[in-house]
Amino acid sequence: MSVFSRLRNGIPPSRDDCRSPYERLSQRMLDISGDRGVLKDIIREGAGDPVTPDASVLVKYSGYLEHMDKPFDSNYFRKAPRLMKLGEDITLWGMELGLLSMRRGELARFLFKPTYAYGTLGCPPLIPPNATVLFEIELIDFLDSAESDKFCALSAALLLLHRRLAICEEQHLVEPAELLVLLNLSFVYLKLDRPAMALRYGEQALLIDQRNAKALFRCGQACLLLTEYEQARDFLVRAQKEQPCNHDINNELKKLSSHYRDYVDREKEMCHRMFASCGGGSSVGGN
Repeated sequence: MSVFSRLRNGIPPSRDDCRSPYERLSQRMLDISGDRGVLKDIIREGAGDPVTPDASVLVKYSGYLEHMDKPFDSNYFRKAPRLMKLGEDITLWGMELGLLSMRRGELARFLFKPTYAYGTLGCPPLIPPNATVLFEIELIDFLDSAESDKFCALSAALLLLHRRLAICEEQHLVEPAELLVLLNLSFVYLKLDRPAMALRYGEQALLIDQRNAKALFRCGQACLLLTEYEQARDFLVRAQKEQPCNHDINNELKKLSSHYRDYVDREKEMCHRMFASCGGGSSVGGN
C-alpha cells in the first residue's frame, strides 16, 4: 500500500473536514523546526545517540508528492546506499534537520514545507512550485565527523596506493601501507554493519599477509555477522594460533560457540517439527 493510500486509510476525514491528507497528517506530527516547516512522525524508534552535526549518514528514503502513489525520488531500490555527508551531499534543508533528530535504526515520516524543500520554484518537471513533500527516512547508521573523515581518507588512500602499485617496481615498500588501509576499512565497514564489505577488505589484507591476526579476526567477525559459522571458526582459530592470548579473539570464539549452539538447536527443532508433521512416529510397512 502506498504512502498516500495509507494516509487516506489511516486518517479518515470527517463529514465537514475539507483539509487535504497532508494537512490532516500534520495535526499529529511533532514540530522540529520551530515554525512547523519540518514536521515529524516516528514510525519505528531508534537507539543510541542522535545524529551529530557534520556526520555522514547511511539512509534509505522515499519522497512523495501529495495525491501521488509513487515516489518521485527513492534509493530503496539500490543494493547498497552510499554514505552521505551532512552539509555537503544532502541538498534539502528539511532532510538535514530531520536527520539530526534521528537515532540509529529509526524509521520516521517527515513533512517538509516549500521553504525547507524545493522552494517557490519547485524542481520542474517533477516538483511543482510551492510543494509540500513527504519523506519516509530510515537511518541505518552514521559516522561522526572524525570517523567520516577517516573513512573518506582511507578510501582515497587505498585508491592512491593502487595507482602507486601499478607504477612502482618496489611493491614491498607500498604493501605495508596498503595493508593498514585495508584493515581500517574492514573495521569501518563492521561499524557500518556491512559485514560483506568488511570481509572483502579483510580478505584483501590476507592476500598481502596471510598470517595477519587482525585481518583474520576481522574476517571472522564479518563471517559471524553473516551467519557463516564454519568459515568464522576457521578465521578465528587461525587468528588465535597467531595470538593465543588475545582477549578479543578468544571472546569472539566464545560468542561464535554460543551462536552456533543456538543455530544447531533451532535446526534440530525444525527437523523434529518436520518429522512430526510428516507422521514420523509411524513405521513404514507396519501391520
